[in-house]
Amino acid sequence: MVDRADINSVLSQLRQVRQQIQAPQDNQKDVPGVNHLNSEVDKVQKSSQNYPDIKADPNVPNFQAMFSNAINNVNETQMHSASLSKRFEKGDPQIDLPEVMIAAQKASVSFDAMKEVRNKLVDAYKDIMNMPV
Repeated sequence: MVDRADINSVLSQLRQVRQQIQAPQDNQKDVPGVNHLNSEVDKVQKSSQNYPDIKADPNVPNFQAMFSNAINNVNETQMHSASLSKRFEKGDPQIDLPEVMIAAQKASVSFDAMKEVRNKLVDAYKDIMNMPV
């Protein structure tokens, strides 16, 4: 149950998407995809009203905050690596070459990992966009 998304937050996101879709297309009431989406969202909303005691799990982190923190950590790692290399180039006696090389490798690995996560998210987005409605 820890990895499960909260149904109420998913429903609120669906409602927001539906409002965004309806706002620019108020003049186009007969759009088949939008009407189908609205009916599906309404079905899910009605079925979720049978389970009012479902609450969000406080142990599940917010994806946006988690992803933002990961990006900030990669940025901090790269900034630390750049700072160490500049200090070493200027001749700081407290910084030695192995420390600079390890920091550079940490920054490189963390950036490559973040790049792979980004690629997977883009692939997932493309798969979702290519799904038939």
